[in-house]
This record gives sequence, structure tokens and C-alpha cells, in this order.
Amino acid sequence: MKAYFQIRNPKIHIVLFLLMLPLIGFSQYTDVINSNRPGLSVSAYALGKGVIQMEMGMTYEQREHVDLSRESTLLGGDLSLRYGLLLETLEINYEGSYVSQDITYTGLGINETRTDFSRNRLGLKYLIYDPFKNPDRTKPNLYSWRANNKFQLKDLVPAISVYAGASFVLGDNPFYPEDPIVSPRAMIATQSSVTSRLVLITNIIYDKIGTDFPEMEYLVSLSHALKNPKWSVFLENQGIKSDRYADILLRGGIAHLFGKNFQADINFGSSFKSTPSRIFGTLGFSYRVDLHQDTIKAIDDQKAGQNGGGPIRKNAMKKKDDDTLPGISKKKMRKLQKKAKRNKQF
Repeated sequence: MKAYFQIRNPKIHIVLFLLMLPLIGFSQYTDVINSNRPGLSVSAYALGKGVIQMEMGMTYEQREHVDLSRESTLLGGDLSLRYGLLLETLEINYEGSYVSQDITYTGLGINETRTDFSRNRLGLKYLIYDPFKNPDRTKPNLYSWRANNKFQLKDLVPAISVYAGASFVLGDNPFYPEDPIVSPRAMIATQSSVTSRLVLITNIIYDKIGTDFPEMEYLVSLSHALKNPKWSVFLENQGIKSDRYADILLRGGIAHLFGKNFQADINFGSSFKSTPSRIFGTLGFSYRVDLHQDTIKAIDDQKAGQNGGGPIRKNAMKKKDDDTLPGISKKKMRKLQKKAKRNKQF
């Protein structure tokens, strides 16, 4: 008999509380759709208040378990519903995967079919740190194009978000016969813009917390925009560890932007082990309903540095007694004056 919501380890309460702390964040709305597809990794950034987004896919997979003499075929659909809730940095999302698995036990000649949700989750994601809100990160170098475009270590400083939610098992689910109806789920998601075209995303996930089969998972994804920015490619590595199932998966694919609110994608992948071996492919799309409205704030209510310009320095408007120009130090100005004087003599 299934149990209702249960947490056997009291330390879990502390972990979940820390993940739900309302830390400060920033707006992440973009004019173009920002989808988590075609991979499974989750972006650190929220959609923006008022944005509704649907991400769907159809998956076909073949599995073979050599030790158990078992082969199976899976056909299913994935759905993710996302909504920018209350704050620019807060997002509520639902993720579901409904699959039908046809299993053949080759040694016995027995067939079996399992149909139900392999994934059924609801949670909140909250952005706690955005490196692009640091004025030093976005401040351009007016004297060097190379300095503005070369790779720098500070580019690896990621945006960070936290997620708290739950996985649900409804009815007699053949994929999770021993799981409780509700089990907590927590995640930390990071995102780094390595270059203007290359994005690195990592997810660290702790799922089914407090159950008999807790699950640790990681996702590392690299996305690269092509010369035509409507096209992008990605490569993703996923690791899963639990007493019920452990695996390492690799998938890659391509996405195309048909409009600022519509994206289509395709990806293929496989496992690295034979217990079972897995080969799969997914075709999907993402669609956004953009109801976002910028919040207008009176200039008298804005704090110094809020728009990236930094606080106004004391005596900034005071007239200088020397002949230096804005943006040029006294030392450099003296060198320029000496050089001009020498040229004048000749």
C-alpha cells in the first residue's frame, strides 16, 4: 500500500528550507523564446513575469538488457509547462512524460506492456544570482576590441538558481510500484555564457528525497549558436545514480528558431552500458505566449547603481583645475603633452 508524503530524514527539512530562501534576484525576460529544449537540462534563468511557455516532444526509444534477456520499445510524449510567476526571477513549472513500453522476454517468449507517467513533477525555480548585473562584468573596454571579445575567466562565473518541488506517482504506476504518492525534489542550476555563442549549463539534482530509492542526478549541457543565429547545436551528458537504476547518457541535437515565440528541435542519444543499452530520439517544439510588461519605476525611486552606471562619485560635477580629458589619467595626459611639444619643435 502506498504511503502519502513522508520524509524520514529530518536533515531534509533543513535542505529544503535553504533552497526556498527568498534571496535577491534580477529580471531575466528576453525578446526571443528561451527554451530548455532540446535537452533535459534546465536553464538558470526564469521566463519573466507574465510569460507562458509550452515545450513538447515525441520520443522513440529501444532498450536491450543482455543479462535479463529482455528487449523493449518505448513511445511517449514529453510536456513542460512554464509560467513567470509574481516576480521576474520566479518560475513555476510542470514536467510530465507519458510512455508506453512494450517488453519482450526473449528467453521465455513472454510479452508485457507498461503504460503510465515516467515523469510527473511540479516545482518552483528562483534565480538567486545573475553575474550580468555586476557593472564590472558588462562594462566595455573603450580602447580594445580584443579585450571585449576574448575569453576571460570571469565569463565562467555562472548565473545560479535553486529549485524545490516534488515528484508524483498517481495510481498503480508500473514504473514506480514502491514509491510514495509525493516525494520531494531539489536542484541547483547554473548557466555560464562562455562566449557570445557558447553557453554552459549544469544541473545537480536530488530526487525522491526520503523514499526507499533516493536518486542523485547531474546534467551538463553545451549549446552553441551557429553563424545563422536561428540555428543552434547542443551536446549533453546525464548521469543517474540510485539503488534502482544507474546510467550515463549522452545526447546531442539541433534547434531552429522559426520566430521569436516558436522553436523546433530534434535530438538523439544513447547510454554507455548494456544493462540496459538505450538508443533514443526526440522531435519537439517550444511555443511562448508573451504577456510580459516592463515595470516602470520613477527615477526618484531608483537607487544609485540600479541601472548599471554605479553610484555618483562625490564632486563628480566639480570643474577640474588641470587640463585632463575625461577617461584619461594625469600620467597619460602628461605623456601626450610632451609628445605634442616635441612634434611642434620639428
